[in-house]
Order: sequence, then structure tokens, then C-alpha cells
Amino acid sequence: MKPIYIAAFHQSRFGKLMDMTVPAIIDNAIQGTCREIGVPASALDVGSVGAACNFSLNEQGLLAGLMASTPGLEGKPIEAVENACASGGQAVLSVIQKLQLGLGETGIAVGYEKMRDAEGKMDGKLIGKVLGYFSHPGERAGKVFVFPHLFAEVMQAYMDEHDVTEKDLAAIPVQEYANAKFNPCAQMNKVQITLDQALQIEGLNRYVVDGLPLKTYDCSQITDGYAGLILATAEGLEKLGVRRAECVEIAGWGQATDPIRKQGRDVLRPAGAYRAMRTAYLMAGANPKDVNVAEVHDCFSVMGAIGTEVIGKAEAGRGAQYWVDGKARPDGECGINTSGGLIAKG
Repeated sequence: MKPIYIAAFHQSRFGKLMDMTVPAIIDNAIQGTCREIGVPASALDVGSVGAACNFSLNEQGLLAGLMASTPGLEGKPIEAVENACASGGQAVLSVIQKLQLGLGETGIAVGYEKMRDAEGKMDGKLIGKVLGYFSHPGERAGKVFVFPHLFAEVMQAYMDEHDVTEKDLAAIPVQEYANAKFNPCAQMNKVQITLDQALQIEGLNRYVVDGLPLKTYDCSQITDGYAGLILATAEGLEKLGVRRAECVEIAGWGQATDPIRKQGRDVLRPAGAYRAMRTAYLMAGANPKDVNVAEVHDCFSVMGAIGTEVIGKAEAGRGAQYWVDGKARPDGECGINTSGGLIAKG
């Protein structure tokens, strides 16, 4: 396969995009990424855009058509993808696949979400409802906030099976808030929390579901934001006028999908995630010992622990302890979610 490189990267500040419309968000993501390397959008051959709540919260379909509305992208191979929380990453894989198929030498992947209104306010009840759409309908009954409820069950199962405490898992958001302080694009970069605050049930911090351990500080943020990547083959880099030495080569990738239903599968050892990680390591000719910085999906703190295990930095059930021991700090064995992660970046 042809080597693929990241030629440019751009993102908004995460938090509130106020009255910015979806067409403006997508255009800003494209134009902003192009400006990073001083090329027009017409220099891009293909594109993909990923979002999860475009229909339910934004009342907008045909995102590919919005991408094609940016001058220079009309009439080019573009598609919209949705894969729940993995939608932005799926857009990246979509562009890679287009380039590998020979549909072009350069491409752009855009991911965005707009979860707040034009005044920056959120409708918690509505958001809870629409995020529930990304679950199996047979597992929604009796759950007000479906997604947090399901992951609160996962958190309880993780604690029970591995003898892990709420305090152990709270080490994850505390570290991520500390990381976000150094990320100017992070939603919570002006907020710091202590371990005591992450555990104390008062004010903002509360149990999301009665009888289950998930607390507010264990949860990711309700966020507006966008990001873009320009990807290219070696020939594409020449076309863009970007030196290979200034780029990041994508050494390996993997993608796999688990069944949506939680019941009947081992959610503490997600087979799809492990398979995708093995595929990426194999393609890159690497192993977990080679990795000293990582971003893992931490929609809730327990998933930060499980993600640490999936990438091979801890054995099953030891992911939370990796954070407790300081190994996930930026100056630790492997800096994990140095951006602040979903919990503090957004």
C-alpha cells in the first residue's frame, strides 16, 4: 500500500460555537486546515466528513454536499460517515481508503459536533435522548439518560470484577483536567479539580444514576467543535508543496466493530477494539512498548481505563491503576490523553 501522510491539521476551540451554523462549521474546518499549509481547497482530490448528531440535534443531512459547497471541492468524491463516537476517525479512514484506491493523491477529513444552541445553551434532556439513539433499542427501557446509564453499568462491572474503587477511576479525570490546562483548545482548560473534588458529591458533581458509581466528573463534556486533517500520498505532498520531513506518516491503522448490544458480550474486554489495535500494531511493525504517547476514547472514566488496556499499556483490570501510579502523566511511561481527553478537552 502507498504510504499516507498527515500534511496539515486544524481544530477549533472546543466548547461553544454559538450561532455558527453547520455549513459555516464545515467550511471553516476545510478553509482553516488548508490555511495551515497555504493551499486552496481546489488542491484536494477527495473528502469525507463525520458527525454523529447532525440529524438529531442539527436537523442537517447530506453533509457531503455541504463539504462540496466549499469552492474547489464541487464535483469531487466526498462522503459523509457516521459511526457514533468514532465518526471523526471514520472520516479519516474513509479518506485513507480513497487515496489507497487511487481516487486521488490528496484529501481532507473533517469531524464536527454542534450540541449547543446559538446562545451556547444545552438542552440536557434532549441530548440525553438523542445520544440514546446510539444504543440498542432493547436496552433503553427504564433509562432516562441512556448512554451514561449503560456506561455506569460498565463502570460498576469493572469495579466489581477487578476490585477497583471509585477513587482509582477518579485519578483519570483529575489527570485529564491537569492536562487540559496546557491545551488552549480544551473546553476545561481554565478549570482544575482535585481528587477530593472528583469524589465529593456536592454542587456540580453528583451520581448520574441512582445506585451506580458514575459521577459528573467521570463524564465527557457537552461540546461544540470541529477539526480537519489533510492527508496525502507522497505524490500528493509534492502537489501540495509540503516536505515529507514536515509530515506525520500514518504507520498503521485498524478498524473493527463490536455488536451494539451490551448484553451477551464482554464489554470489559471489547473484542473489536483489541482486534483493531492488533491490526494497527501489525501494520506499523510496532508493539505497545514502542508507544509513549496515546489518545484513547474516554467518553467516561472507565473507558479511559479500558482504553489503556486495549493499547497494551496495562493488563485487563489494571488500566485504572496505570493512571493512579502516574504512568499516564505527560512525563510518565506513556502520556495518555495529554490533550485533556473527552473528559476535559471536550
